[in-house]
Amino acid sequence: MPKTKKINPHLQQFQTKEMSVPVIFHTSDALLPNQHTFDQLENLGKDKRLFSHIAAMSDVHPKAGRKNPTGTIVVSKTHLFPQINDTAPNCGMRFLRTDLNDQNLTEEKIDELFKELIEVIPTKKYVGNKIPYQLAVDIAHKGINPLLSHLKSRTKNELENSSMNGNMVPAEISQRDIFDAIPKFFFHVGKYRLGILGAAGNHFLDLMKITEIKDNEIAEKFNLKVGQYIFLMHTGSGLFGQYASYMYTPKTKEHFSQKMMLKIGTTFFDSQKKQVYKNIAEKIKKYQNSDEFLGYEADSLEGKMYLTAHQASANFGFANRAVLTDNLDRALERVFGRQVELDLLYDTPHIFNRKEDHFGEDVWVHRNGTVSADGPQRMKNHPLFSQTGEPVFIPSSMSTPAYFFQQAMEQENAPKAKKMPRIAKKNYLKKWKNVMSNYTMPLPKE
Repeated sequence: MPKTKKINPHLQQFQTKEMSVPVIFHTSDALLPNQHTFDQLENLGKDKRLFSHIAAMSDVHPKAGRKNPTGTIVVSKTHLFPQINDTAPNCGMRFLRTDLNDQNLTEEKIDELFKELIEVIPTKKYVGNKIPYQLAVDIAHKGINPLLSHLKSRTKNELENSSMNGNMVPAEISQRDIFDAIPKFFFHVGKYRLGILGAAGNHFLDLMKITEIKDNEIAEKFNLKVGQYIFLMHTGSGLFGQYASYMYTPKTKEHFSQKMMLKIGTTFFDSQKKQVYKNIAEKIKKYQNSDEFLGYEADSLEGKMYLTAHQASANFGFANRAVLTDNLDRALERVFGRQVELDLLYDTPHIFNRKEDHFGEDVWVHRNGTVSADGPQRMKNHPLFSQTGEPVFIPSSMSTPAYFFQQAMEQENAPKAKKMPRIAKKNYLKKWKNVMSNYTMPLPKE
């Protein structure tokens, strides 16, 4: 096992002579990863374009065909790296409060609901909830707002309690910019692919019961009570996000269908920036078998095309979770004979790139299987989270407890919470407060 320098019981630093930046592991000795993970992180840490350090969470682990382990946060001042993130932009989770409790939810009703949800929350399906082509384009451009109007969504707080209000695309990006970065053919595929949970990546819909509350004041602000049932959903942007991502990464396509769809999309790519994309395609070939990471300068035409494709396709992650929530809403009504209250506490991505201010610098933050956990000041524009900090949830591993907490302080060096998803039918939710405050990390020297 490689040698690490212990900062405190929960933090360890790893850096070899060849590495430009260290790796900070947010873990104890018992949870340090395997050698393959260390090797991948060492290779990544050699890149001179990285900033400050690489953060690795407690269950950081490698995946076949990926150059960077899941459970990492990687930062650069100047570059965007498509191989750092998995090809699943805005894979994420949403936490839904309900008005269900032990008085109105029996085991018989749970079984009945489960059978109903098998039909409307599919893990594998070729065609999901079909939407109009223009709505698919509008989702990429404007986020979930036009979709919620189309669905006549009854879920409370769905827009305001979605991270970034359910839209990663900046206001200055036009529809033409999106068509210059993503083939129109992909939108014709994407309009059939919402409302599918997906079988890859441990995607799930969990029914959970709150069994313990550690801080009643905070729980009251989040409208959480002991005995209350909630749903936790994990899924992403589906095939649309995959296809848009594969256009810009040297990562090997895992299935023949991906190669075929990518070939069709790029062959009939009606972009005003075809020459720029040709340059991108040449770079992708060059880095196909390289140990180095392909990086686009963020301010270049290549970087802007990649970022637009990433952000626009990421909106389909918000949209997919919204459609699945609408399907859940209608299923609950059929089972219970009434409208069961669904109230979105938070929808958060864990695979995404975003410009953020850290250590007084504007930097590009790449989160791969990790979420942001901002304190009240960074959440100052939200009516509730400006008081509580950003909500974070750690799902169950089958029948183990899950946890919900919030970032109560502005702590530049605090770790970001890590997802640990597994599939389950019924689990139990506990409430933690200020778990992050136990972890303080000094700023590594550049």
